[in-house]
This record gives sequence, structure tokens and C-alpha cells, in this order.
Amino acid sequence: MRVAGKIAVVTGAYRGIGRACAEALAGEGAQVIALDLMAEAPDYAESSIIYRQLDVGSETDWQLLAEEVSARFGRVDILVCAAGIAPTKSGAHDVTMADWEHILRVNQTGVMLGMRMATGMMLGKGPLSIVNISSIWGQVGGTGQIAYHASKGAVINMTRNVAITYARQGIRANAVLPGLIDTEMVRIQKPEMNAATLALTPMGRIGLPEEIAAGVLFLASDEASFVTGAVLSIDGGFTAQ
Repeated sequence: MRVAGKIAVVTGAYRGIGRACAEALAGEGAQVIALDLMAEAPDYAESSIIYRQLDVGSETDWQLLAEEVSARFGRVDILVCAAGIAPTKSGAHDVTMADWEHILRVNQTGVMLGMRMATGMMLGKGPLSIVNISSIWGQVGGTGQIAYHASKGAVINMTRNVAITYARQGIRANAVLPGLIDTEMVRIQKPEMNAATLALTPMGRIGLPEEIAAGVLFLASDEASFVTGAVLSIDGGFTAQ
């Protein structure tokens, strides 16, 4: 059991990559607290997962979670920030402030608040592994989606900042960059958009949420004890070009 006995918090865990991460960590022995906006918990493959409704952009929600986790477990060993949205494909010329602020609130501020909670709880108290889900679009350019690209680029550098700031205090932070992955968010995109990304993916196929979760599990575990500030692309070779 690769993360046996560890306490893990996973955002965006109702479906897709977040859910796969929650189930992978629980399957390897962690006590997982899974978070998402939905009121009712999904039918997880691992019955030990604790589900809580949480808005990642809400300071109040994070404070309440911190109080619950502190009272019940006294610590958090793993934080996986997987919550993310891409509701608009707008470019710089037509993005609205409402869309801009909504996307950054979830994708960027949500990660910051999660890291603030976890580092504040664990600073000076023991090891902590943070894994943030960014995107290939945080590292390379594409058309449109300026808010999404901006938010995912920010996640990469926030991760590096935390990695360097706390490197000697037992806190590690790494980022994972998924390519085209078979999630609900991808399925509702225009087929031509997905086809264009797939055509540029050297392996010539779409990835699975479980393949992202495998990378997250490694980074979250003690197997990666000398890994911090890393940016791991799991993208079928997309960003190698």
C-alpha cells in the first residue's frame, strides 16, 4: 500500500481526473476526503472515501474544511487540487469579465486556497505532498480559451513557488499537465477541437483519467520524496514537440 495511513484531500473529486485520483489514493491505503460542488456523493469504487461539498473558490468553505480535518485527523498529508473548469472558449477579443473571473476563481484561486489551507495546517508539523493539476495549455499556447490558459499557467508557477518556499520544511509541491483526457469536460467540447488536439498527440490516442491518477499517486507518495517543483506532462507526447 503506497500511501497507507495518509490523510489525503482531493478537490474536483466528483468525476473525471479528480475522482480517479481519489479512488487511486484510497485504493493504496489513504483516507481520502473528496471535495466537489455537488451535494450528493458519487458511487465511489472505494467505500472508505469521505465526501464533502465544497466550493474551491470560497474562503469560508476551506476554513470549515480545515477545522473538520484538524479536529478529526489532526493533519493532512496529501493535497490534490484537481478542480477545474473551461466553460468558455473565448479569446482576448471577446472574453467577458464574468467568465474571466469565474474561471480564475476556480482554477487559480481555488488552488491557492487549497495550498494555503494545507501549508498553514502542516508548516512545522510534518511532511506534506501537494499535487496540482494544471494542463498542457498552461505550458504551451493554443487558440482561444485565454482565461483557461492563464489560470493553468498560474497553477504551474504557484506550484513552483510553494516548492521552493517550503523545500526545507518538509513540504513538496508538484504539478501534473494532462493532455487530451477522456473526461466529461472534454466530451462536451466541439469534436473538431478535440480532433485537432488528438492530431497533434504523438501517441495518437486520448488518455484516461486513471493514467493521470497514476502519476499523481507517485508524486503524492514517499516514492517521490526527492521530487519537488516538478512539472510532469502526461500527454501522449504532446508537449515534447
